[in-house]
Amino acid sequence: MGDAGSSQVGFLLGSCGVGLALTSEICLKGLPKTPTGEILSFKGWPRLKWVVTDSKYLTKPSKDWTPHVPTANTEPAYIEYKASKEGTVMGVAVSKVAMLTHCQALTQACNYCEGETMVNVLDFKKDIGLWHGVLTAVMNRIHTISVPYAVMKACPLSWVQRVHVNKARVALVKCRDLHWAMMAHRDQKDTSLASLRMLIVADGANPWSVSSCDAFLNVFQPNGLKAEVICPCATSPEAMTVAIRRPGVPGTPLPARAILSMGGLSHGVIRVNTEDKNSALTVQDVGHVMPGALMCIVKADGPPLLCKTDEIGEIVINSRAGGTMYYGLPGVTKNTFEVIPVNSSGAPIGEIPFVRSGLLGFVGPGSLIFVVGKNEGLLNVSGRRHNADDLVATALAVEPVKTVYRGRISVFSVTVFYDERIVIVAEQRPDASEEDSFQWMSRVLQAIDSIHQVGLYCLALVPANTLPKTPLGGIHVSDAKQFFLEGNLHPCNILMCPHTCVTNLPKPRQKQPVGVGPASIMVGNLVAGKRIAQASGRDLGMIEDQDLIRKHLYLSEALQWRAQTDPDHVLYVLLNAKGVAVCTATCLQLHKRAEKIAAALMEKGSINTGDNVVLLYPPGIDLIASFYGCLYAGCVPVNVRPPHPQNLGATLPTVRMIIDVCKAACILTTQNLTRILRSKEASASVNIKTWPTIIDTDDLPRRRLPQIYKPPTAEMIAYLDFSVSTTGMLTGVKISHVAVSALCRSIKLQCELYSSRQIAICLDPYCGLGFVLWCLASVYSGHQSILIPPFELETCLSLWLSTLSQYRIRDTFCSYSVMELCTKGLGTQTELLKARGVNLSCVRSCVVVAEERPRLVLTHSFSKLFKDLGLSPRAVSTAFGSRVNLAVCMQGTTGPDPSTVYVDLKSLRHDRVRLVERGAPQSLPLMESGKILPGVRVIIVNPETRGPLGDSHLGEIWINSPHNASGYFTIYGEESLQADHFNTKLSFGDPTTLWARTGYLGFVKRTELLDAAGDRHDALFVVGSLDETLELRGLRYHPTDMETSVSRAHRSIAESAVFTWTNLLVVVAELGGSEQDALDLVPLITNVVLEEHHLIVGVVVIVDPGVIPINSRGEKQRMHLRDSFLADQLDPIYVAYNM
Repeated sequence: MGDAGSSQVGFLLGSCGVGLALTSEICLKGLPKTPTGEILSFKGWPRLKWVVTDSKYLTKPSKDWTPHVPTANTEPAYIEYKASKEGTVMGVAVSKVAMLTHCQALTQACNYCEGETMVNVLDFKKDIGLWHGVLTAVMNRIHTISVPYAVMKACPLSWVQRVHVNKARVALVKCRDLHWAMMAHRDQKDTSLASLRMLIVADGANPWSVSSCDAFLNVFQPNGLKAEVICPCATSPEAMTVAIRRPGVPGTPLPARAILSMGGLSHGVIRVNTEDKNSALTVQDVGHVMPGALMCIVKADGPPLLCKTDEIGEIVINSRAGGTMYYGLPGVTKNTFEVIPVNSSGAPIGEIPFVRSGLLGFVGPGSLIFVVGKNEGLLNVSGRRHNADDLVATALAVEPVKTVYRGRISVFSVTVFYDERIVIVAEQRPDASEEDSFQWMSRVLQAIDSIHQVGLYCLALVPANTLPKTPLGGIHVSDAKQFFLEGNLHPCNILMCPHTCVTNLPKPRQKQPVGVGPASIMVGNLVAGKRIAQASGRDLGMIEDQDLIRKHLYLSEALQWRAQTDPDHVLYVLLNAKGVAVCTATCLQLHKRAEKIAAALMEKGSINTGDNVVLLYPPGIDLIASFYGCLYAGCVPVNVRPPHPQNLGATLPTVRMIIDVCKAACILTTQNLTRILRSKEASASVNIKTWPTIIDTDDLPRRRLPQIYKPPTAEMIAYLDFSVSTTGMLTGVKISHVAVSALCRSIKLQCELYSSRQIAICLDPYCGLGFVLWCLASVYSGHQSILIPPFELETCLSLWLSTLSQYRIRDTFCSYSVMELCTKGLGTQTELLKARGVNLSCVRSCVVVAEERPRLVLTHSFSKLFKDLGLSPRAVSTAFGSRVNLAVCMQGTTGPDPSTVYVDLKSLRHDRVRLVERGAPQSLPLMESGKILPGVRVIIVNPETRGPLGDSHLGEIWINSPHNASGYFTIYGEESLQADHFNTKLSFGDPTTLWARTGYLGFVKRTELLDAAGDRHDALFVVGSLDETLELRGLRYHPTDMETSVSRAHRSIAESAVFTWTNLLVVVAELGGSEQDALDLVPLITNVVLEEHHLIVGVVVIVDPGVIPINSRGEKQRMHLRDSFLADQLDPIYVAYNM
């Protein structure tokens, strides 16, 4: 019952209405039982009553009992089950009259007579074993000796010995039994096969039976085996016996062989092959058609068109001795059991119905029948047909066969990208080395390519005995295919060759030269009939704290003013993992601490105005104080993420690089980090002797500053913002004082921040909007910020959420990595959190701070998970910033909810936006990245022509805003290279405005929603960074789209990343499941990328979880990954190079 496909058998039993099962005592004992001793009901099986038929349990019938002998009519006598190509099990009903007629025809064809002895190695419950070994044997009173499969496995020569001992006249075998007997044969001189008049080869219709028959004859001829007794036959469950070779009379010439061209066969025609022996198929005849039967050959697919004499087709039979129907399936029955052949004009030939046998072949000279394959074993690849058995034969002919087991090989096709692709799976011998296996695999590829002229898609080797078995040890092909597609095959070696066999990819796109022509003429605000894609936030108009703004142009002045007017107002609260406030800062405390640091800078660091100073702090209040200390001292702070003490080798060089690039005059840091910078471990990765002055700010003397520095102009640089992009580029941008004030003011307006408000921040404060919210916004707007360092979540996952609940926070900011931690780590604990009283109904807005396309799947699952804790589905939204402008969009308090649109992925690759309905195939959901901030203007531009684009067109997002960065910070005067990122003008339209180029692709779409002012709302959709996109086959791909597909391919894929290497697409997948799943991922990843993105994956790398580097914003560092891959530092579980 553990066999493959048993639930399908159960389904058939149910549909036949079976309620009774006859069995033997031994079988009954072997069945699985419940603890109470009842027999388990098998998956998919009906409820059965089990009856034991061993004679000791049966009573003798009474003397006057006679069996009721019904007349041989057309009612079913028995049902024989068969599995289709797809693995469904069907029952072929055989009528009483057909059963009788078939036995008579076999008796006549095989010349059976009473008292003969027959040895049967086949399964006597169905097929040839049943027809000859039970039914015909009873009709003719033949002695049948059955040799079960289990005995054969233990002693492969047993059947030959039975023939010898019992002087059997007939033996029923398969090629496998011939093969086993030869392997076990050791010159047994005393074994005689001379008594045999008929050796019936049940799978003699198989193309490779010829070699088995010849070899067997060769070995056993000295033991009296005569050539003319070998009788191959052809059968199928539907037509029963189609043809059988009659036992020859000694001395008559042996039947002929056909040597056919494989190429011809794949096109369905018979061509005799004389020249190239390699690509020839030798087939033996299966004798003549059965007595009383009519036969013809029709086209295998489509209407039953009669074949020409040189064409191969399906054999159809008309006889009274065949199956009558598929039980309970009238529709399928009609197409199989009631076929009337038609001629070339489509007119039926006669009125006699024929049965499709499922066998493919032709009629040769002398009316001999040749079978070249089975219909269900056909693989239709690019319009040519290949027979699975032929491919098996070719694979097995490849030396060294010591790599795989002979009978344990499975060939099937899977449909990938509009065509069938051939997959071969074989069982590898345990002693085969990796080297042997690969040699064998590559030889098989070459052999199949040269002999069959077809490319293999995938060749997999699995451990011995792991392919699904049929009851008698064959391979259950449809289950093997199912395992392959589900990723349950667990190969130990795999070779994919999509490059050679996928020939139907669309032609690579040729890019058209772009020119600004008359087609894109502007009329007012229209480009060629479409509204120009532009959008803007509210005006930054005057706001309530007018005296603050008028008097204090700079952030440093705002802090002094707050320290004077509201000294005890708490601006910052820092929490630890337990949720305890370990540090707080009032306006006055922060001001005093900043003064102390400024004094230290003047004294210890001998700093000049305008010098750059590196801040190296863990997330906290020291970092904030040091920032204002720098402003007070007139120097430019550069905030840098501190090195990771457990991973100095990877993190310290980045710190060193930023310090070197910005020519820092000194470093402000903690005592602990000072120790690390000067440690022996640090010296392994950087030169620790050349650090600039290091000032430890943990323990400073109290000193008043003589006077606080005031910048001469608002355009002076306030600080430098350094960040490593996902492509591995380190870029620093200059943020001026006027930009800082404009940005803070813009955020204040958008989020309605003022002194009585409280916000919670859980993100890394090292660059971009994260830094602005952590260090700048509270000082400007006066609201209280509760600071939660993300690393504390590693010790206490629920810290952020319980803080929101405890402080009743309305607005909170986090990063994707924090959201992912909560989603993955707390997903199962919502009940527990609820019990602890965590309630998120207070949260009005939860903004994910990011510089990428919104991750809809993550934000949705977060909202869904924590809905139980009262989180409003409208609360979660995302912000968007870039290097040239740290904050472009943020949801804020007013305005409509973020809208979602669905775009067509195919069009996106062609740089076009095509809006489709939700659920459309190949559609990608995109969410608006929050509302555009006050003071920001956005326009969508063609990055090549630099002309404005129309509504819903894909282009680069350009920004005009008072808080744009002033430029990239570079030392060697390379600004000219990048200057166009900051001060760029449109090539036509509005020639005066200066724009900054974000380097991101996106589009603006006017929605039906209304904004606060009552106008229609323009939504900005970010698609992705231009730097990250992959140009392949002339199309533009966004890595996240491919990674989404890859992660869906198998349950064990935890995370994935893609990049290109030369012209190859490389996919790195982290294996979240068990190691045996590793190689299952290779074909599934290749399939999904081919299907959904029309690309062939060049290399699949399977790695352990956590190998794909992710930065603090939760973005994948694909270029770092690529460098590690090229430097061979990934330590992968498996690397598959798709040939």
